[in-house]
Amino acid sequence: MNIKCIAALVAAVVGITGCANQPVRRAGATGKAREDKRPATTWTRAGSLGDPPKAVTDAFPLSDQQNKEGWIKFEPLTDEFEGRDLDLKKWKLGIVGWNGRSPAMFSDKNVTVSHGKLHLAMRKEKVPPEYEQQGFHDYTSAALHSTALAHYGYYEVKAKAMNSGGSSAFWFAIDYDGKWGDITEIDVFEICGKPKDNRNTYNMNLHAWKDGPRRIDWVEPGPASNEHLEMHAEWEAPWRFADDFHVYGFEWGKDEVKYYVDGVVVRTAENTRWHSPLHLTLDSETFPFWFGMPDDKDLPSTFSIEYVRAWKKK
Repeated sequence: MNIKCIAALVAAVVGITGCANQPVRRAGATGKAREDKRPATTWTRAGSLGDPPKAVTDAFPLSDQQNKEGWIKFEPLTDEFEGRDLDLKKWKLGIVGWNGRSPAMFSDKNVTVSHGKLHLAMRKEKVPPEYEQQGFHDYTSAALHSTALAHYGYYEVKAKAMNSGGSSAFWFAIDYDGKWGDITEIDVFEICGKPKDNRNTYNMNLHAWKDGPRRIDWVEPGPASNEHLEMHAEWEAPWRFADDFHVYGFEWGKDEVKYYVDGVVVRTAENTRWHSPLHLTLDSETFPFWFGMPDDKDLPSTFSIEYVRAWKKK
């Protein structure tokens, strides 16, 4: 992340994180990335969810139980995790081009399925020497992404965050294949069960890089690029994310995107750039800048997902 040709952006990322293998998608968390100056209409909820809708059927999104929008279940991105093992026809372990956020390294063994749920664990344990040389040490975490690509539609997970200072995340991203081009990313949530500031912040973000490297660690030389645009928003939950399962939704439209918690919209944003298909991604991470480091006595901790569901419009 310290290559000269993208020094401006790299200085922002490395200067804040102090670690070369930090993902560039987190530049927005430091406040160094430039806000999108293109005209865009956004709204973020302030206060409670009010009276959330009741689940009547699993066939449709919680926010639209009468299916007024005409949703049809999209099976390639739907998983109830009812088997004993992860369905490798739907999921790939890890994230292409990124081994995790230092100090925690993604480890495939931390991804398990049991009791009708997907579990992404974080552990205090030694990492292999070759990863220590990359800046990882003492912790492992977990990640997986969908084999199918997501695009316009509705995506919903029922999940409970890790009961520790680690990050539990649901997002959409490309495979980082080393090529150069325009990149987009959608962060539905990055949440923490025991953050250092004790706030129950529901972090949402939209990222776009103009002519950037399709590598999350930005270590390959290539054309200069310092245009990282982001649209970040926060909603303060009235409960801890690790206390219980909640339903988190994302409606990806051509003209607008919407974020939902328990079937209630908490954010809307004009879709000015997010039109490329992306992989649905779930992970557990250490995130020192936002949440601090987890207390070792809280480990292992687990980000659990009861289901992932997807719909397209008729």
